[in-house]
Amino acid sequence: MPNQMLEGIVAERADVVFVDGVRTPFGRAGEKGQYWNTRADDLIVKAMIGLLERNPNLPPERVDDVAIAATTQTGDQGLTLGRTAAILAGLPLSVPGFAIDRMCAGAMTSVATIGSMIGFGQYDVGIAGGVEHMGRHPMGAGADPNPRFLAEKLVDPEALNMGNTAERLHDRFPSLTKERADRFGMRSQQKVAAAYAAGKIQPDLIPVAIKSASGWGLATEDEGMRPETTMEGLATLKTPFRPHGRVTAGNASPLTDGATVSLLASADAAKDLGLTTKMRMVSFAFAGVEPEVMGIGPIPSTEKALRKAGLTIDDIGLFELNEAFAVQVLSLLDHFGIDDDDPRVNPWGGATAIGHPLAASGVRLMIQLARQFEEHPEVRYGLTAMCVGLGQGGSIIWENPHFSAKKGGKR
Repeated sequence: MPNQMLEGIVAERADVVFVDGVRTPFGRAGEKGQYWNTRADDLIVKAMIGLLERNPNLPPERVDDVAIAATTQTGDQGLTLGRTAAILAGLPLSVPGFAIDRMCAGAMTSVATIGSMIGFGQYDVGIAGGVEHMGRHPMGAGADPNPRFLAEKLVDPEALNMGNTAERLHDRFPSLTKERADRFGMRSQQKVAAAYAAGKIQPDLIPVAIKSASGWGLATEDEGMRPETTMEGLATLKTPFRPHGRVTAGNASPLTDGATVSLLASADAAKDLGLTTKMRMVSFAFAGVEPEVMGIGPIPSTEKALRKAGLTIDDIGLFELNEAFAVQVLSLLDHFGIDDDDPRVNPWGGATAIGHPLAASGVRLMIQLARQFEEHPEVRYGLTAMCVGLGQGGSIIWENPHFSAKKGGKR
């Protein structure tokens, strides 16, 4: 009898779908950046309002929960962001919310968490995203790492500086040369510029009103783009993390402000509410590695996600990999035997040009992958993956609802 009762109350597992995602334009952090006079919570609220306006079929009261990530949860980036953002965005007070921190993979973890709640059958609809105002809240600001980390040699001191961990990757893998990293960074700038010229990125950007000394304006595009980048110019850049190093501002993501947000639902709820289905969540995984070489984190997390999905790397037809540092992406490509210029990898460029507002970046990868799925019905599976500070990696595998074997699809 008890087992029969349990069977009656355990919810049926549900397919989790990515309905939609939007983001603010990303701005350069600091006093000269476009968001210097803009609050972090206003960035995420603006993105949430834009998301809700794009999906008028969704009754606001049907949102079961809101998960918003931030790495530095203080000031205007604190106070349980998911809840405060939900209230400020005009959702009913009956809609709860919470905050998440997994450093760079914050928004990715928000999606995995809300997706798990939906997949377990407890929720029908959820909002997941992230925000980072690195101008107001630099990475690590106000943090007080436990002295045991260094006293007991649990981690190397360089592990607390992401640039140093990228240099360590170059040390560990001599084949990951500065020239390769520079070329990858240059190609990222070129690909983002081409995507902008073709109008591929703009449809998912929510303009943000900004204030500067000259008055009010409107942020409508990413501020970090440098399409004029050349290999010759990159060769002259300083290596700030060590003398004669290999990591520069040209082959790494800039310090960035911005927000991203996504709408997730069960497949049944999406159908009932007349919502789109842009992707289906297949599997996800997070993994830990040595903090000193945190950039290799996406390798074990991707292997883990592939195993859980019963897939191999050859089944992945599109890759959206976060370019925290070019060397980090290159390490994953080498591990899986993928060429630096493989057209499946970051076809519209990445964080080197767009920027990497830490906890927000995961959903930016998903937004771009969803758009690319629309253009590639021959591709069945795509991967979003990223490295995470203190030695972690995160990966989510998605299925393309537009996939058609008749289009020549094999992956």
